[in-house]
Amino acid sequence: MLLFEELKLKLEGLRPELRELKEAIGLEVAKREAAELDEKASQPDFWSDLENSQKVLQRTKQLKDKIATYENIEKGLEDTLMLAEMADEDGDDSLYGEISAAATKVEDDLSAMTLTTLLTGEYDSKNVIMVFHAGAGGTEAQDWVSMLYRMYSHWADSHNFKVSVLDFLDGEEAGLKSATILIEGLNAYGYLKSEAGVHRLVRISPFDASGRRHTSFASIEVTPEIDADMKVDIRPEDLRVDTYHASGAGGQHINKTSSAIRITHLPTGIVVACQNERSQHQNREMAMRMLMSKLVEIKEREHYDKIEDIKGEQKEIGWGSQIRSYVFMPYTLAKDHRTGFENGNINSVMDGDLDGFINAYLKASSLGKL
Repeated sequence: MLLFEELKLKLEGLRPELRELKEAIGLEVAKREAAELDEKASQPDFWSDLENSQKVLQRTKQLKDKIATYENIEKGLEDTLMLAEMADEDGDDSLYGEISAAATKVEDDLSAMTLTTLLTGEYDSKNVIMVFHAGAGGTEAQDWVSMLYRMYSHWADSHNFKVSVLDFLDGEEAGLKSATILIEGLNAYGYLKSEAGVHRLVRISPFDASGRRHTSFASIEVTPEIDADMKVDIRPEDLRVDTYHASGAGGQHINKTSSAIRITHLPTGIVVACQNERSQHQNREMAMRMLMSKLVEIKEREHYDKIEDIKGEQKEIGWGSQIRSYVFMPYTLAKDHRTGFENGNINSVMDGDLDGFINAYLKASSLGKL
């Protein structure tokens, strides 16, 4: 059957890509490292250093997940090819749809894993801290922040990443004035670094009794979470530390506490806050990690020699150029203005379907088009 022949050719054509991927991810090296770490974990004194043992287990999981993902793609290719050959020999046309769908999944999975090879930045593998700020526009802009918060939470859930709310400030009538979240997962920063900038919403406002169309803006800051043991030289005299009561009615996003911490880095004006932990000490520790992450990311991105060289209002981590528009009226379309990628299913996008935008950014970036 011609259709099965075409399907087999398509699958065979994926073999060179699969071999290239195997080399690109260093599969054999990953297997050796995973085996060495397993051996280390089996030693009697492994748990004597709890912090180090946790790092070993985390690294082992990352390696094994990578190995399993590749091997599942390889197995999927072989199994689908075998089914196509058997169905072709038996002349069973009824299986074509099922086998074609399996072939498409193999192709999509291969493409998705190949994209991870583009994540070569120093911090790409790290967790990510995202900060949302409402623009001018009052309740409408604050509701837009809550929509974006929900969108990225759904994206993280779909990738089995963990989302934690670090800080938030409720809107006066609805939504959020600001929010800070931590998304934990391998390559979280590498994927979401593309989301930094201004996001524009166009819709009929549910808060406008006249049913008029409104345009709202929100900005997103994206920084990698640096390791707790990474040393960053920050002088105590450069910090102002304030304590305050947690925002909001409590329970909507995080538990209310009375030990929230806000830290201002005086030389740059950078402000970070945390209120998700139970103790003031824990909130201060997390806020300091957030501050260090921001300073390190700016230093690397702007090629400063030292943290002390960072000056000014830090416009680069605040409101920047508009990167994407989400239009609900008079038509439905989400369009990225940097890559030109667009998705007409706006509801799917708001439910976390962002991979198309992220992948387009990574590809364009790797080709030097951004």
